[in-house]
Formats: sequence, structure tokens, C-alpha cells
Amino acid sequence: MRVLVAEDEEVLAELVAIGLRRAGFAVDTVYSGDAALAYLGLHDYDVVVLDRDLPRVHGDEVARELVATASRTRILMLTASASMEDRVEGLDLGADDYLGKPFEFPELVSRVRALRRRSARPVPPQLERHGVRVDTVRRTAERDGRDLDLSPKEFSVLQILLEADGATVSAEELLERAWDAHTDPFTGAVRVCMSKLRAKLGEPALIRTVQGVGYGL
Repeated sequence: MRVLVAEDEEVLAELVAIGLRRAGFAVDTVYSGDAALAYLGLHDYDVVVLDRDLPRVHGDEVARELVATASRTRILMLTASASMEDRVEGLDLGADDYLGKPFEFPELVSRVRALRRRSARPVPPQLERHGVRVDTVRRTAERDGRDLDLSPKEFSVLQILLEADGATVSAEELLERAWDAHTDPFTGAVRVCMSKLRAKLGEPALIRTVQGVGYGL
């Protein structure tokens, strides 16, 4: 659900980020290995799309650091070389998957989704509560058989609430898991998204607000 793209070609990094956001992920981008380590130390990412040839700190060293700290973040390693030797070396470093450049974007999205499903926070293919059903693979949502036309952000928030299985989820956790690092926590982004989601879910109201704590379904 939350992805870090570490790629020194800034145009490529931003294109990948745009595509992943359209696929429903919250995405941050960095252009060097030291920045990647800094972001990975600050945020809980499901997947890092990691270019091997990063400046300042090599991508291989970033992978080693993640493995050494027993991070649950899955690694999709990118490289300009797609030789068997490079693939084997990258996987031996601790990468969970490997993709050579140039690549087809649908394949990258599919691989990121597959790694997300293998993370330490597994997500069942379907989530259901109070007549609301979410298909996390097809990314569709319905209530009592009625299709919900949700934006990627609304879908992510609804999925997080369903995963909580009735427990209250704080606005801070929603920001951490569904928005990227550049979101100002004081903009009311969660409140606005929640208002739109409530309207699309319709009556009777399903999302409750626990004052000073967060939201529950």
C-alpha cells in the first residue's frame, strides 16, 4: 500500500510514482541511496523499488541494510543489466524480486502488488463487514451489491478500516499508510477523504468517529 521508489533518473522515478499512485499506492520518491535509507528509517514501507546504481550509497548497500535490520519491506530491484549473473547477485543480496530496464509498466505494477501480498502484513483477497465488500486484487468495492465508485485514496482508506476489523484507526496511521511523505498532516486530508467516503457509502452511516482517537467501521 505504501511504496518507496529509489531511482536516480528523476524523470523515470516520477513516471513510476505517477503510475503506482494511479494503481492505488501511496508513493514517495528519492534519487540517492542515502536518501533511500533516511526514508526507510522514517516510514513503514511495504515495498521499495530500488535501483541498483544509486549515487552516494549504492543500491546494493541499501538492500544489505534492510536485510541486516530484518525489515519487513520487500525489495524490487531494478537494473540496466538483466543478465543472469546480475539477477542472481541481486537476489543473493536480499532482493525479493528483480526487474531489468527497460521494463513494461504493467509488469512492474503487478510485481509490486505481488510483493505487497507477501509482506508481513498479509491482506486477504476479499474483505467484508456490514455489507461492504472489497476485492483487494481487482480493487473493486460494493455495499449490499451496489458498486462504489471510489478514488484510489478512498479505496485505500476503506481497505485499512476493513483490515482493522472494527478497531479504531487513528488519523496518523491513515496518513502513514495511505498518503505519501509530502502530505501536510494539518491540511485535513484525512477528514476530507473520510467525508467523501461516507457520502459514497450512503445510509445508514457506517464510519464512526471516535473523538480524539480516530475512525472505525
